Amino acid sequence: MDKLVYTAATGLRAHMSAQAAIANNMANASTTGFRADRVIFDRIVLSDGTTTLSARQPTGQEVRDIDRRQGALQQTGRPLDVAVTDENSWIAVQAADGSEAYTRRGDLQVSPSGVLETGDGFIVVGQSGPITLPPYSQLSIGQDGSIAIVAQGDTGGPQVIDRIKVVSSKGSQTVKGLDNLMRVPNGGALPADLDAKVASGTLEGSNVNMTQALVDMIENQRSYEVQANLLKEARTMDESSASVMRLPG
Repeated sequence: MDKLVYTAATGLRAHMSAQAAIANNMANASTTGFRADRVIFDRIVLSDGTTTLSARQPTGQEVRDIDRRQGALQQTGRPLDVAVTDENSWIAVQAADGSEAYTRRGDLQVSPSGVLETGDGFIVVGQSGPITLPPYSQLSIGQDGSIAIVAQGDTGGPQVIDRIKVVSSKGSQTVKGLDNLMRVPNGGALPADLDAKVASGTLEGSNVNMTQALVDMIENQRSYEVQANLLKEARTMDESSASVMRLPG
């Protein structure tokens, strides 16, 4: 059997994975702070250690990075809504496994136990760990991420409770997980960005460009069809070769 079959099959598999990534981007077009996945296609180099086999190279596909452009900012007027104004800045949160991870999702909320969380349930990290707020009658978040409240029953002015940890990814390698959180490979952590600015009463939308996503989906579907046609051609070639071998000598 011609090795073209395996080359086309890897191409089909790669385009199916790419279609899933594109569909995921489109499904999150309205998700707060979502960053679109970027799909990269490449050839898988085959080598026996001394020579590289350039013919019939299979295709590989992976989500290597995200679109790091900032999404549109929308004014909400809600005190717990925040948006970081620099595209390289991220809000530090505690992931499900307890490690530090990062998000752009700023639709914050206070759990019944007083823990500050993002809209998707991840605990927001402050200067010395998870942020916990006592019962309050008034809350405000400053440009530096500091959280000031007026406690219930308190007749005095606002008091700063903690400060949201905002980090910078500039110059650092980060990867996106299946939970849509960014992480530093091998369990590292990003440094705090003391100059980062936070806009209160504002939310950052998804940076998915629906028009471009639709174009990418159509192009990917056409490439899939090309790989499928290669499989058909390989079958035709194989049948023709078999017919020649069956001819009487």
